[in-house]
Formats: sequence, C-alpha cells, structure tokens
Amino acid sequence: MPTPETTSHRLVLPADANHHGTLYAGSLLRYALETAYATACRGAGPAANLVLRRVVSLECRSSVPVGSLVEIRGAVLDVRRGYLVVGVVGMPLPGQTLPWMDGLLGFAQVDAAGLPVDLPAGAESVTDSPLWRPLSSRLEKLAGIRGATADWVAAGW
Repeated sequence: MPTPETTSHRLVLPADANHHGTLYAGSLLRYALETAYATACRGAGPAANLVLRRVVSLECRSSVPVGSLVEIRGAVLDVRRGYLVVGVVGMPLPGQTLPWMDGLLGFAQVDAAGLPVDLPAGAESVTDSPLWRPLSSRLEKLAGIRGATADWVAAGW
C-alpha cells in the first residue's frame, strides 16, 4: 500500500523573513526539508535511518508574506534499494492557483556507521495522482543526472 501524503502547516513569522518581509529562502528550504524528511521517514517505516542525500530540485514561484499560514504536502515519488525521493508542494496561497513552491529531495538509508544500506522492506511510492504528476515528470527528466561524488574522487580527493 503506498504511503499516504504528509501535510504540514507553518506560520511565517518575522524570524523567517527576509528584508522584504517575505519568506526567506533559507526558511523556505527548512520548511521543505522538514516536510520531506517526515514524509521519507513515514514511507521507509520505523526502522528508517535516513539522511538527506540531495536537493534534486526546488522551485519558488511567489513571495510569501509574514503572517501567512502555509500548507506543504509531501509524498514519496520514487523508491530504490537504499534511496528514495520525496516530492513537496506548497499549496496555493489564497487568491492564487499555482503552488507557491515545489521540490524534490532525495534521502539515503544508512547504517550506524553512516554507510549506505538497503531501505527497510515495504517502502513504496505514491500512485499516479494529479497533484504529483508535475513533480514525477520533472523527476523522470532529472533521473539521468548522477551525483558529483565520482568527479570529486577522480580529482584526487
């Protein structure tokens, strides 16, 4: 059975704002990461020991003023042996029709020493849903891009 969506709500406080009185990019990333991590942990189950491996993609479409109550939904969109990708969507603000942000974040399952291992059995991605189609499509396009670790190793690090 696919993991259900995770929904979080955040009140944008002055401490989360930039000099324009809108949500600061660092706070936006924290909001997205918190929702994505909760979603990944629910998807991988109680034996999960996940670490953020990569912010695959993150888009911000509109400013979010201080005092706004935002809703962010998350769902597991891809599951591999020891890695899963979570999609997050900032649901449209009042008077808007598009999400104010969306993103894809990848998490790796690690052992006690921090080394990659297989995910616990049972992690599944969401079924096809209109909310997740744009992010699933973006993930398919980005799937061929590999991490830069091999480039660093080749450079003698």
